[in-house]
Amino acid sequence: MKTKKRTNWARQAPLLAMTLPGMLYLFINNYIPIGGLFIAFKDIDYSKGIFKSDWVGLENFKYLFRTEDAFLITRNTLLYNLVFIVLGVVICVAIAIMLSEVTKKFLMKFYQTALLLPHLISIIIIAYIVYAFLNSDTGFINHSILGALGKEPVNFYAETKYWPFILVFVYIWKSMGYTSIIYFSAVLGIDRSLYEAATVDGAGKLKQIFYITLPLLKPTVITMVLMNIGRIFYSDFGLFLQVPMNQGALFRVTNTIDTYVYRALMVNNDIGMASAAGLYQSLVGFLLVLGANLLVRKTDPDSALF
Repeated sequence: MKTKKRTNWARQAPLLAMTLPGMLYLFINNYIPIGGLFIAFKDIDYSKGIFKSDWVGLENFKYLFRTEDAFLITRNTLLYNLVFIVLGVVICVAIAIMLSEVTKKFLMKFYQTALLLPHLISIIIIAYIVYAFLNSDTGFINHSILGALGKEPVNFYAETKYWPFILVFVYIWKSMGYTSIIYFSAVLGIDRSLYEAATVDGAGKLKQIFYITLPLLKPTVITMVLMNIGRIFYSDFGLFLQVPMNQGALFRVTNTIDTYVYRALMVNNDIGMASAAGLYQSLVGFLLVLGANLLVRKTDPDSALF
């Protein structure tokens, strides 16, 4: 028995060694910071230090809900993320299925590179790309399109009605490449014999998609949705701060919990309040994941994460 156990450890050692960098990263980035959660319950005084600062109980949490902006930032954070999740799944799955129908390898590589490019570009660069399109004086839309049609330029950075659509479009454009490749890999993993059998039975492409591809993609979709639900109280900080150029006139539709806390920190320099917001977001996200997973487990136990 001892010899067999040693043999198993010897076989598993290379695999365990491969996981060490990832485990080390998770430990440093995700687990060590948990020790600082007590900051959320303190009024940090730099002259006293973190550990000797006064305990304030839940006062830092109350700050998030004292102002009239509390409902606004919570609404924006939740609704934007719900739209991102729904549209992200629909668009990315559609792209993955279309990619799977491309038979020429060089076209696949071209499409994959084109889709991943926005994901690799910094959000700051994306913000300036958006600004190049929306600028009221020299932007492409106002200068080259509306100007050519003889219409008045639109001051996008002063009118809120356009930004829910702009932010959704930019987010989907930025993230669809990476997510589409995940779904694309799942589609490629489906047994080709199922499609061959369906073709023999007279099923066209649409029937193959609805009766083979989508049902077999369901576990991957559920996993991705559950992961996104866990961060539904977080927002893409760069998207909501940099893309609208931090314009005060747009705060009603661009202000989220993350940007609100950032602006409060810039004014008040209150680390305790920022920690309270982070703890609040994490706890709510954790509870939402548990609830969503419980719902999935009751309807389809095989697709649940745990």
